[in-house]
Amino acid sequence: MRVEHEYERRGALCYFAAWDVRHAKLFGHCAPTSGIAPFNQLVHKVMDHEPYRSAPRVFWVLDNGSSHRGRASIERLQRQWPNIEVVHPPIHASWLNQIEIYFSIVQRKVLTPNDFPDLQTLEAQLFKFQDRYQRLAQPFEWRFTRADLARLLSRLNAGDTLPLSA
Repeated sequence: MRVEHEYERRGALCYFAAWDVRHAKLFGHCAPTSGIAPFNQLVHKVMDHEPYRSAPRVFWVLDNGSSHRGRASIERLQRQWPNIEVVHPPIHASWLNQIEIYFSIVQRKVLTPNDFPDLQTLEAQLFKFQDRYQRLAQPFEWRFTRADLARLLSRLNAGDTLPLSA
Protein backbone atom coordinates (compact mmCIF):
# COMPACT_ATOMS: atom_id res chain seq x y z
CA MET A 1 0.00 0.00 0.00
CA ARG A 2 1.22 3.52 -0.68
CA VAL A 3 1.93 5.52 2.43
CA GLU A 4 1.81 9.29 2.58
CA HIS A 5 4.36 11.27 4.57
CA GLU A 6 1.65 11.86 7.21
CA TYR A 7 1.41 8.10 7.82
CA GLU A 8 1.42 7.25 11.51
CA ARG A 9 2.44 3.80 12.62
CA ARG A 10 -0.02 2.48 15.21
CA GLY A 11 2.02 -0.42 16.55
CA ALA A 12 2.17 -4.12 15.86
CA LEU A 13 0.37 -7.18 17.08
CA CYS A 14 1.61 -10.78 17.24
CA TYR A 15 -0.93 -13.43 16.31
CA PHE A 16 -0.15 -16.90 17.64
CA ALA A 17 -2.16 -19.87 16.39
CA ALA A 18 -2.17 -23.67 16.58
CA TRP A 19 -4.06 -26.12 14.38
CA ASP A 20 -5.26 -29.58 15.42
CA VAL A 21 -4.93 -31.42 12.11
CA ARG A 22 -7.06 -34.41 13.16
CA HIS A 23 -10.07 -32.43 14.40
CA ALA A 24 -9.78 -29.23 12.33
CA LYS A 25 -9.63 -27.22 15.55
CA LEU A 26 -8.02 -23.81 15.64
CA PHE A 27 -6.55 -22.07 18.69
CA GLY A 28 -5.29 -18.50 18.63
CA HIS A 29 -4.42 -15.49 20.70
CA CYS A 30 -2.79 -12.10 20.24
CA ALA A 31 0.00 -10.47 22.20
CA PRO A 32 1.77 -7.13 21.96
CA THR A 33 5.14 -8.85 21.43
CA SER A 34 6.54 -12.21 20.42
CA GLY A 35 8.73 -14.33 22.69
CA ILE A 36 8.69 -17.29 25.02
CA ALA A 37 5.89 -16.07 27.34
CA PRO A 38 3.30 -15.35 24.61
CA PHE A 39 4.20 -18.60 22.82
CA ASN A 40 3.78 -20.53 26.09
CA GLN A 41 0.34 -18.91 26.50
CA LEU A 42 -0.68 -20.53 23.22
CA VAL A 43 0.71 -23.90 24.31
CA HIS A 44 -1.17 -23.59 27.64
CA LYS A 45 -4.35 -22.73 25.74
CA VAL A 46 -4.11 -26.05 23.93
CA MET A 47 -2.45 -28.40 26.41
CA ASP A 48 -4.57 -27.47 29.43
CA HIS A 49 -7.65 -28.97 27.72
CA GLU A 50 -8.75 -32.44 26.77
CA PRO A 51 -7.91 -34.47 24.78
CA TYR A 52 -4.42 -32.91 24.71
CA ARG A 53 -3.82 -32.86 28.47
CA SER A 54 -4.19 -36.64 28.87
CA ALA A 55 -3.06 -37.84 25.43
CA PRO A 56 0.01 -40.10 25.51
CA ARG A 57 1.69 -37.90 22.85
CA VAL A 58 0.82 -34.56 21.31
CA PHE A 59 2.93 -33.59 18.32
CA TRP A 60 3.69 -29.89 17.85
CA VAL A 61 5.05 -29.00 14.43
CA LEU A 62 6.92 -25.73 14.97
CA ASP A 63 8.75 -23.34 12.73
CA ASN A 64 12.17 -22.11 13.78
CA GLY A 65 10.94 -18.98 15.55
CA SER A 66 13.27 -17.73 18.26
CA SER A 67 10.81 -18.60 21.07
CA HIS A 68 10.57 -22.26 20.11
CA ARG A 69 13.70 -23.46 18.32
CA GLY A 70 16.60 -25.47 19.58
CA ARG A 71 17.11 -28.08 22.26
CA ALA A 72 16.48 -25.64 25.14
CA SER A 73 12.98 -24.85 23.88
CA ILE A 74 12.14 -28.53 23.46
CA GLU A 75 13.31 -29.28 27.00
CA ARG A 76 11.38 -26.29 28.37
CA LEU A 77 8.16 -27.45 26.70
CA GLN A 78 8.62 -31.07 27.78
CA ARG A 79 9.26 -30.06 31.40
CA GLN A 80 5.85 -28.38 31.45
CA TRP A 81 4.07 -30.98 29.29
CA PRO A 82 5.86 -34.36 29.22
CA ASN A 83 3.55 -35.65 26.48
CA ILE A 84 4.66 -32.99 23.95
CA GLU A 85 6.71 -34.21 21.00
CA VAL A 86 8.26 -31.27 19.14
CA VAL A 87 8.88 -31.55 15.41
CA HIS A 88 10.86 -28.90 13.55
CA PRO A 89 10.50 -29.30 9.78
CA PRO A 90 13.48 -28.28 7.67
CA ILE A 91 13.97 -24.58 7.03
CA HIS A 92 12.12 -23.52 3.85
CA ALA A 93 9.62 -26.36 4.26
CA SER A 94 6.69 -24.37 5.63
CA TRP A 95 4.36 -26.35 3.37
CA LEU A 96 4.82 -29.23 5.84
CA ASN A 97 3.37 -27.13 8.67
CA GLN A 98 -0.38 -26.75 8.21
CA ILE A 99 -0.65 -23.71 10.50
CA GLU A 100 1.60 -21.90 8.03
CA ILE A 101 -1.01 -22.61 5.35
CA TYR A 102 -3.61 -21.02 7.62
CA PHE A 103 -1.33 -18.00 8.18
CA SER A 104 -1.01 -17.53 4.41
CA ILE A 105 -4.81 -17.50 4.16
CA VAL A 106 -5.00 -14.95 7.00
CA GLN A 107 -2.46 -12.80 5.15
CA ARG A 108 -4.56 -12.80 1.97
CA LYS A 109 -8.04 -12.63 3.50
CA VAL A 110 -7.56 -10.44 6.59
CA LEU A 111 -4.31 -8.49 6.53
CA THR A 112 -4.22 -7.26 2.93
CA PRO A 113 -4.52 -4.34 2.68
CA ASN A 114 -3.43 -3.50 6.19
CA ASP A 115 -5.53 -0.41 6.74
CA PHE A 116 -6.77 -0.93 10.29
CA PRO A 117 -7.44 2.20 12.35
CA ASP A 118 -6.01 0.63 15.53
CA LEU A 119 -4.74 -2.62 17.04
CA GLN A 120 -8.07 -3.40 18.69
CA THR A 121 -9.78 -3.43 15.27
CA LEU A 122 -7.04 -5.62 13.87
CA GLU A 123 -7.35 -8.09 16.75
CA ALA A 124 -11.14 -8.17 16.40
CA GLN A 125 -10.83 -8.90 12.66
CA LEU A 126 -8.32 -11.70 13.29
CA PHE A 127 -10.62 -13.39 15.81
CA LYS A 128 -13.69 -12.85 13.65
CA PHE A 129 -11.91 -14.58 10.77
CA GLN A 130 -10.58 -17.31 13.08
CA ASP A 131 -14.13 -18.05 14.28
CA ARG A 132 -15.47 -18.14 10.71
CA TYR A 133 -12.61 -20.36 9.53
CA GLN A 134 -13.19 -22.68 12.50
CA ARG A 135 -16.85 -23.13 11.59
CA LEU A 136 -15.98 -24.08 7.99
CA ALA A 137 -12.75 -26.01 8.57
CA GLN A 138 -12.30 -29.66 7.71
CA PRO A 139 -9.27 -31.83 8.49
CA PHE A 140 -6.75 -31.59 5.69
CA GLU A 141 -6.41 -34.89 3.84
CA TRP A 142 -2.65 -35.36 3.63
CA ARG A 143 -1.60 -37.73 0.86
CA PHE A 144 2.19 -37.43 1.10
CA THR A 145 3.29 -40.69 2.73
CA ARG A 146 6.52 -41.84 4.36
CA ALA A 147 7.24 -43.86 1.21
CA ASP A 148 6.80 -40.68 -0.88
CA LEU A 149 9.23 -38.88 1.42
CA ALA A 150 11.78 -41.70 1.20
CA ARG A 151 11.59 -41.63 -2.62
CA LEU A 152 11.94 -37.84 -2.65
CA LEU A 153 14.95 -37.87 -0.32
CA SER A 154 16.58 -40.63 -2.34
CA ARG A 155 16.14 -38.63 -5.54
CA LEU A 156 17.45 -35.45 -3.92
CA ASN A 157 20.49 -37.27 -2.54
CA ALA A 158 21.17 -38.60 -6.04
CA GLY A 159 21.04 -35.06 -7.44
CA ASP A 160 17.83 -35.66 -9.39
CA THR A 161 15.98 -32.39 -10.00
CA LEU A 162 13.17 -33.72 -12.16
CA PRO A 163 9.62 -32.98 -10.91
CA LEU A 164 7.94 -35.59 -8.76
CA SER A 165 5.44 -37.86 -10.44
CA ALA A 166 1.80 -37.62 -9.33
